[in-house]
Amino acid sequence: MKVGVLALQGDVREHMSALIACGVEPLAVRRPDEVSHVDAMVIPGGESTTIAQLARIFGVFDVMRERISKGMPVYGSCAGMILLADEILDAKAGQETFGGLDITVRRNAFGRQVDSFESDISFRDGSTDLIRAVFIRAPWVERVGVGIEVLAEVDSHPVAVRSASVLATSFHPELTGDHRIHRYFIEEVARVAIQQVK
Repeated sequence: MKVGVLALQGDVREHMSALIACGVEPLAVRRPDEVSHVDAMVIPGGESTTIAQLARIFGVFDVMRERISKGMPVYGSCAGMILLADEILDAKAGQETFGGLDITVRRNAFGRQVDSFESDISFRDGSTDLIRAVFIRAPWVERVGVGIEVLAEVDSHPVAVRSASVLATSFHPELTGDHRIHRYFIEEVARVAIQQVK
């Protein structure tokens, strides 16, 4: 499986390290042809409007949107969740998303940079072990559409969701050294979605 990491802005290196630890050789993706040559994609945390603007500048925005709409498995953390949401609350004027998840997210829902925090939360992947979640100017999900499964919550707000081929977290598992989320994406989301296409 070829897994790309959208390498325009944000914590690209951390996601690539997590994928390598899971036995996957990732590709840093910056060009449209690179998007076309991966089986799955990770959209890192960073600044969602900046990533979208750079995706337009580098010509990958429409290719990403099309591949996601056709079922390419994708995982987004924090800003990546915002970029995968079909609707954003408190969006900047003209803010675009790749879409793919029938959810509404609220940007910076947990507060500003100074309100960042870490918490041990339950993640519904069949394990009873808690997972360490790092929230940095994080969004949360305010509306969950049909076919969306909630995998984790904080104070009754969904912070990890998935559809058949898309996974998103409002926190940053790539910053903790715990690769459970990345393994879940590879094994339970990406591999399953790719096999169904074949």
